[in-house]
Amino acid sequence: MAMSVGGDEAETMSDINTTPLVDVMLVLLIIFLIAVPVVVQSVKLKLPDVRFDPTETKPENVSLSVVQDTGGNCQVYWGMTQVGHQELTQRAVDKLKAEIARQGGIGNPDLELPEVHIRADINVPWQCVGGAIYNMQRAGFAKVGFISEPAATGNAPRL
Repeated sequence: MAMSVGGDEAETMSDINTTPLVDVMLVLLIIFLIAVPVVVQSVKLKLPDVRFDPTETKPENVSLSVVQDTGGNCQVYWGMTQVGHQELTQRAVDKLKAEIARQGGIGNPDLELPEVHIRADINVPWQCVGGAIYNMQRAGFAKVGFISEPAATGNAPRL
């Protein structure tokens, strides 16, 4: 509490004592700093380290490229051939059937299904990439991976 000593008794004091306000704010700040980590709940995960792992290129793997044209439409390329969504699904089903037949059928215990490797332009919206993934998984491909270019220093940039 502030106390005025001396001076004219008839004069009113117009200074505001801000010390209690600062004390209350500091106490609230400390309470929030302690309470926030307790309130935030998350599932404990061990996220993978981002390192460059070379991709094994096998002839039976499917390579897809996803780009966006100037009109904003998604374009998917199977190798170097542009395909639509219907043709992509049909080609994927045919490729998978041919590969299974080549390896001796579904009853083969050593059956190794091909993978899909998707390369997408950095400016492509994710719905374009998601559509390609959906079509390939609907056709029966279980392994879908992304091909990326590592940073020149070997460290991925933080977003």
